[in-house]
Amino acid sequence: MNDIYGAKTVMSTDDAQRVGAELRRLRLLAGLTRDQIARRMNVQRTAISQIEAGGEIYLTTAQRYVAALGASLRLNVHFPTNLPLSLRLCKTLDVEWEHDYQLVLPLLGNEPLKAQRDIVLSIKPEYSKKILKGEKTVELRRRFPLSAPSGSTAYIYSTSPVKAMVGMAAIQDVLKLPVSQIWKNFKRTASIERANFEKYFEGVDHGFALLFEDVRAFTRPLPLAELRERFGFEPPQSFLYAKRDFRKALQDEPAVVSH
Repeated sequence: MNDIYGAKTVMSTDDAQRVGAELRRLRLLAGLTRDQIARRMNVQRTAISQIEAGGEIYLTTAQRYVAALGASLRLNVHFPTNLPLSLRLCKTLDVEWEHDYQLVLPLLGNEPLKAQRDIVLSIKPEYSKKILKGEKTVELRRRFPLSAPSGSTAYIYSTSPVKAMVGMAAIQDVLKLPVSQIWKNFKRTASIERANFEKYFEGVDHGFALLFEDVRAFTRPLPLAELRERFGFEPPQSFLYAKRDFRKALQDEPAVVSH
């Protein structure tokens, strides 16, 4: 079982009884006996009976019980989005927006808090092909958030006429530099002609260079129709932050490392 069950805060005896009853229900749905759960938790059967009857239960005990089911326990904190703290958290941590009014901060689960903002980049096919072949190791942008630190993942969406997610790469670094310095440093590794470079950066003094490493091409590009159906995905004009369920799904996609 890979499901993640939410944790309830136990505030009273009634709450404890509800938690115990819910754990029992999950055990029965999993087709397991009290003896089996007890062996997996390395406790006496009577301890399982006490938990399910609504006895005092600690968070660590609930976590072990759920793990004995073959699942995992996740504890979240939900912040209203209008709090100043929510805005600061969103800028610095890898957290999720739920609906339009809550920020979800995981406290307990498989994914620890991290200062990471994985992104989806829309890239023209002529450049995405070179990235996947290892010929282009730097992507240039007029605007880009410096909150995408080293180690973040860039998911590469190849625009029309391909219209598919074709691979991923680790962002080694994000550099904000004068446009002239970008051309001097990366004119070869960015795989762009001077005329196209000047046209792209026309009207700005500074730009951003994204340095890629560990580039991986998906063995099966994911077409836009499938991305829409599975994730409600719409391709960004430039970039967007990748949501948690999207990242988890794409991390499991078969990929090959570029040489």
